[in-house]
Amino acid sequence: MKLYTFPASTTCRPVMFFAADAGIKLEYEVIDLMSGKQFDPNFAAVNPNCHVPVLEDGSFRLTESSAILKYLADSVNSPAYPKDLKARAHVNEMMDWFNTGFYHAFGYGMCYPQILAHLKFADEAAQKAVVATSKTHSEQFLKVLDGWLATKPYVCGKEITLADYFGSGIISLGETVGCTLEAYPNIRKWYDRMQSRPNWQATNGAVYQWAGAIKGPSYVHI
Repeated sequence: MKLYTFPASTTCRPVMFFAADAGIKLEYEVIDLMSGKQFDPNFAAVNPNCHVPVLEDGSFRLTESSAILKYLADSVNSPAYPKDLKARAHVNEMMDWFNTGFYHAFGYGMCYPQILAHLKFADEAAQKAVVATSKTHSEQFLKVLDGWLATKPYVCGKEITLADYFGSGIISLGETVGCTLEAYPNIRKWYDRMQSRPNWQATNGAVYQWAGAIKGPSYVHI
């Protein structure tokens, strides 16, 4: 199987992380998002959305991180995507939770507009208002997540699931703007637990490199 990816991508890293943990061998083709390679006609023919990740398994192709994770997990019967109907539904629920409201507020509202030039608002007042409002929304989501994690080590219970891989990837975006999560001790413990896994650094190291490269401005953070 082949994965079109970019090492620092928030949605690519969970796929690479899970694949490494599950022992799934993938052929990687790096699409350099920083130089605009996602808009190259050859890649646009692979994914007209011009986004990564993209998984190819022979003639079969998937273009969404959450769907790719589920497909890979099922391909090796991973317990990280349980077969039990209710347990699986809970994993799906939490992956959707991370991918919709939380990522919209935390990623596209608070983090990306501060670190990606093409997502910054030309009007300074609008930029400040959006980032501040998104920080407030993110804190509301984080408070809920911290409560969920108060009685269990992983997002869906006692065992690691795809929701942890996916969610920790989105949370890790906060590294770029200096988020510490100190106000959310249960999230902090969970995130530290994910970071301690053997394959974390190999598959998520690029986010720390990115954070180091753009360190300097006083970012709005949590």
